[in-house]
Order: sequence, then structure tokens, then C-alpha cells
Amino acid sequence: MLGILIQQTFNALTIGAIYALIALGYTMVYGVLRMINFAHGEMFMLGAYAAFLALTLFVGDIGGVGALALTLVFAVAVVGVGLVGVGIERLAYRPLRNSNRLAPMLSSLGVSLSLVTGVQIMAGPQPVAFPSFFPATRIGILGGTVTLVQIGILVAAFVLMAALYVLVNRSRAGIIVRAVSENRSTAQLLGINVNLAISLVFFFGPLLGAAGGILYASYYGIMTPTMGAVVGLKAFTAAILGGIGSIPGAMLGAFILAFVEVAGTALLPVLSGGLLGTEYRDVLAFVILILVLLVRPAGILGEPVSEESMVYKREF
Repeated sequence: MLGILIQQTFNALTIGAIYALIALGYTMVYGVLRMINFAHGEMFMLGAYAAFLALTLFVGDIGGVGALALTLVFAVAVVGVGLVGVGIERLAYRPLRNSNRLAPMLSSLGVSLSLVTGVQIMAGPQPVAFPSFFPATRIGILGGTVTLVQIGILVAAFVLMAALYVLVNRSRAGIIVRAVSENRSTAQLLGINVNLAISLVFFFGPLLGAAGGILYASYYGIMTPTMGAVVGLKAFTAAILGGIGSIPGAMLGAFILAFVEVAGTALLPVLSGGLLGTEYRDVLAFVILILVLLVRPAGILGEPVSEESMVYKREF
């Protein structure tokens, strides 16, 4: 029993770490622009395809290269997707920044469909086997089995999340981004380059999403052009669960969602007598989303905003 608990805990932590990386992109964009970037799930998908392309062009057989080469491939892929995110913001979102909220959201939907269709045309719609960046060695812990793939994903994800925390809270770039998030107009009056701050958000958000895509493809061993749809919605659910706009909330919501999903997958067949199988795991995420919106729309770490505390500004 203890071994199963340990194994399922590591499964949940691995999935939660991937969700957290993607959810951070959603929450960063919303925190600065008050906009939901529906194309963010496609940054997750592009990360896997960019890494696969880099492996094909520069490495070849993944079994014959060391950790340094794989780290460089990982870095090239995530930075490349980060630059794609900056380009998308410049072309598709910045011209609509002073429009009502509906316009950039519709634009993000158009970007999402365009990216999926573009990848399907260039790489084909079929699933593609993805080589793992980590060895598939299994380690026994108190009767449970943990793989080096899971440990590698957890280490990589927590390093990236720690780096984001330091960037946001301990660097000049983080101060600029937080100032623009607090009040864009006042930040501009103080001489802060608002466009630069937003570009940084659209660089680091897709970069983290791409990292999540690479780790996800390494974990499951497969990638598809539509892989960002369901996973992106789950990460969005995690961001809302933790409190959209809150970086710690996005991470907390991701791990809560992953633990509920893993526990539900294990318990549903037992509790329903086999009537409900593991295919209902995706339903749990959206049931949680509905419940959170009904009970606490601001999320666990989100701050409820009352009419008395709001500063009026024209948004529609």
C-alpha cells in the first residue's frame, strides 16, 4: 500500500510540475494585460516540436549524446518558442491593446488555430514518437517505483520555477513587469518602457510553456499538433483554481489539480464498480473549474475585488 502511495504521489508531482509551467504563462499574461491568451496551449505544443526539430538537425541519435548536448537542445527550443511568443504579441496583440477585451481574445483564438494548422501542414497531423530527454531507469523506493524520467522532470520544472521567482522578485526586469502589472498608465508616466515589460512577459510565458511541452512529450513519449488543447485547458483551470494573476497560486493550483486527477483516476473505477474508467480523468479538471467559479471565483490565492476597492478605468 505504501509503495502504491509513493508511486502515485510521484505521478501527481510530475504531472503537476508540467501543469504549473504552463499555468504560469497564463497567469503572467493575465496579470499584466488582464487578457487570457488562448494561444498559450500552442506554445506548449511548439516546444515539443521545436525540441524534436533541434534534435533531428543537431543531435541525431539521442542515445549517443551527453546531458550537455540535450540541455543545449532544450535551451534552444524554449528560447526559440519564447521569441515566437514575442513576435505573436507584436503582430497579433499589440495593435489591439487599446481595444475592448474581446478583440485580443478573438485574436488569440485565431493565432491558436493558425499555429495548429501550420504544424499539421508542415509536420503532418499524425502522432510522432518523442525520445525522452532522461534515461528510463527505474528506482525502487519503499515498495514503489520511480523513474529517472520523473525525477528529471521534477528537477527541471522546479529549477525553472525557482528561476522565474528570482526573476520576478529579485531582478530589475521583474520590478518593471510588476510595476506595469500594478498600473500600466502610472508605470508609463514614471518612464518605464511598457512595451518592453509586456514583451518580457510574452517571452518568459511561452518559454515556460515550451519547457512544459518538452517535459510532457518526454514523459509520455509522444507529441501531436493538437496536444496543447486539453493540456492547455487543464493548465488554465489550474491558474483559475490557484488565483489567476498569482504566480504562487498558479503553481499551487497545478499541483492540487494533478493530485485530484491522479487520485480520481485511481479511485473512479473502484468507487463506481467499474462503470467509470480512467478515461474520465479529464472530466475531473473541468468539474473542479465549475466548482471553483461557483464557490470562489478569485481562486485560492486570488484577491476578491469589491466595488469599493476598484479603481474605475475604461476597459470596454
